[in-house]
Amino acid sequence: MMLIPTHHFRDIERKPEYLQPEKCVPPPYPGPVGTMWFIRDGCGIACAIVTWFLVLYAEFVVLFVMLIPSRDYVYSIINGIVFNLLAFLALASHCRAMLTDPVSMSGLVLTSSSFPEKLDKPVSGRNKCLLGAVPKGNATKEFIESLQLKPGQVVYKCPKCCSIKPDRAHHCSVCKRCIRKMDHHCPWVNNCVGENNQKYFVLFTMYIALISLHALIMVGFHFLHCFEEDWTKCSSFSPPTTVILLILLCFEGLLFLIFTSVMFGTQVHSICTDETGIEQLKKEERRWAKKTKWMNMKAVFGHPFSLGWASPFATPDQGKADPYQYVV
Repeated sequence: MMLIPTHHFRDIERKPEYLQPEKCVPPPYPGPVGTMWFIRDGCGIACAIVTWFLVLYAEFVVLFVMLIPSRDYVYSIINGIVFNLLAFLALASHCRAMLTDPVSMSGLVLTSSSFPEKLDKPVSGRNKCLLGAVPKGNATKEFIESLQLKPGQVVYKCPKCCSIKPDRAHHCSVCKRCIRKMDHHCPWVNNCVGENNQKYFVLFTMYIALISLHALIMVGFHFLHCFEEDWTKCSSFSPPTTVILLILLCFEGLLFLIFTSVMFGTQVHSICTDETGIEQLKKEERRWAKKTKWMNMKAVFGHPFSLGWASPFATPDQGKADPYQYVV
């Protein structure tokens, strides 16, 4: 059996002389800065629409089947406010995760000092890797010459999107570009989960799990209430229709509670260990500085800790977060 070197799995070419820049041309119509990020993928768009439909269905059942017909106005008002607030935050988080470029736009300028001379030595000082965004099609002859690479320096090129990329970047076949700190591509948000939108994805999973749990609790109380009283008085719909709507909501809530809770847990674990899902799957060698779990959380949700961590409208402020750098 022929053994394949591990670096082939990273889909890169390691030496400048093998970059073949003459085969790379920049995109014909590069998007201007500030252009809204949106992936035109049919499956992802369909999944995003289904996500919104399921949340709106839960809204319909909670409001028009359980809360509005209830004669306990305090119960209806409190639960209505809580459920609608959580649902609004969930959909807002979904929009931010879907419409945010997963790659940070900080550190866009590349220089020869951005690349390590050898991979078996730590990189520090002037050789810190400050790479952020991964421009598509930038592995051109002119761009490589502008880097003023020194003999022995290492650069990475993705042969699929023809871009020079930093470490911890992987190519996404759906987004058709390299994503730095890519965790995975999620069709439910029609986007990759990367360093710039991971906060919104975590909030999305958290709020969906909370509204699913809240809906299940209300369904349980509503069934108990209807069993004790006349079914025709506990809902504005007929008893068979009410039962079907509640069972469907119960099934939806249970399914999404389990799914999003697992996703939320795996994402928090990934953030705390500073290791993406792809890096864990491929068991890639760690070449970046190891930080505390609290610092890793701040790197994703912002500095310092505040209520903005729970808000999908607050853009994370990196503050004094140290840039990622290669280490042994």
